[in-house]
Amino acid sequence: MVGKLFIGLMSGTSLDGVDVALVEFNTFNNPHRPPHVIQTHFVPYPPALRAQILALQHPTDNELEITALAGNQLARLYANAVNALLTKQALSSSNISAIGCHGQTIRHQPGFKDGTGFTLQIGNAALLSELTGITVVSDFRSRDIAAGGQGAPLVPAFHQAVFSHPQKNRILVNIGGIANLTYLPKTDDVLNAVIGFDSGPGNMLMDYWTKLHLNQDYDTNGQWAATGLVLDRLLADMLAEPYFALPPPKSTGRDLFHAGWLKQHLLYPHLRPQDVARTLVELTAETIFQAIVNTSLAVDEVYLCGGGAHNTLLTARLKDKLGNIPLTTTEALGMGVDWVEAIAFAWLAKQTLEGKTSSLPEVTGAKGARILGAIYPH
Repeated sequence: MVGKLFIGLMSGTSLDGVDVALVEFNTFNNPHRPPHVIQTHFVPYPPALRAQILALQHPTDNELEITALAGNQLARLYANAVNALLTKQALSSSNISAIGCHGQTIRHQPGFKDGTGFTLQIGNAALLSELTGITVVSDFRSRDIAAGGQGAPLVPAFHQAVFSHPQKNRILVNIGGIANLTYLPKTDDVLNAVIGFDSGPGNMLMDYWTKLHLNQDYDTNGQWAATGLVLDRLLADMLAEPYFALPPPKSTGRDLFHAGWLKQHLLYPHLRPQDVARTLVELTAETIFQAIVNTSLAVDEVYLCGGGAHNTLLTARLKDKLGNIPLTTTEALGMGVDWVEAIAFAWLAKQTLEGKTSSLPEVTGAKGARILGAIYPH
């Protein structure tokens, strides 16, 4: 190995578990070489912890104590995941430059009330450093919010660094619990900048509905939803959500798109669950498509990543909507769809330790680019 090793940790709004990626960055011979993914690992959330995190998305009794203790639980889960990955590779903590840890988002309210707002990702980075013996970089969103930005999405700078093409205008769509997209103009385009924002729900509402009716964590390949029909009136009501019409920069999460948001639209009699499931697939596909269209920019290729890239019904609907624009996944670019965000947080940690900015003010709306993250040295 001739480069520096970093670990990226990602636990997103889908609340399925922890993605871990061990990444080598060649900083000696060729600093522009794409990151090399050496090993990956996944640890599912224990059901009790997942339920606790879901409950913390909204005000609850004694939430300060519950939040702090849940952060400790997450740190231990993160540490177990990191140590398992190191064991796979027969590496020690001394081989790793740093862990980039996104943490678990509990609230995300940029601009809320006082104009600055706040964001909260738990995971106790100090404890994680103690348990692994590795420097940890975390709290990536807060500095951008302090500078007047949305603090999200965080990955467009990484997308620009590794996925931009000299002659192709690309869009990267990450379909996690929330869907977000990054527009990457071809690298010789001096007129257009990178664009990135959350388009709306990704898997989150679909997964909630599947769990409620099938007691499954997700609808494999959209098979259950495929047995239903799109409910045009319900779809139109949901698409009337003001968030969808907002121009970027914008970001969202469970603060808006939660079970209560869905229930307030399910006021019609005799709704078949499979029809609602099918309509939720259409909601995700349509809001992603409209987000792409509303960039009003030339698009040559679209690449998907995140858990939603496995949903064949969803991807088929996106292909239908995009027409002649080629649609594939980041697998074609050499990066597995399940690991892009974990790899991104390894990159973000590297940027922080090197004193380099990793925010794009044209994406988040901040006053300028900032060095993101808080460092917990070991």
